[in-house]
Amino acid sequence: MPTVPESTRSSLAQRLTAHARTSWPRLAGLYVRHRGQFAYVDGELADGQAIKLMRLRYGGSASTWGFALYLASSD
Repeated sequence: MPTVPESTRSSLAQRLTAHARTSWPRLAGLYVRHRGQFAYVDGELADGQAIKLMRLRYGGSASTWGFALYLASSD
């Protein structure tokens, strides 16, 4: 199980934040946390409500990620 290098963590956060600014204007913030090979991405709405968005699985390089949407039914 490869862990995500610090440089890749930083570039991922920058790429996601840039994409969120242009594609998700309702988000006031975007937060990425890492655990092992996974990156969990949460968004924050203007009213402060946090919403879970997705999970990414590191594939060994900065450009290779697996993608899974967060399902509210899994809570």
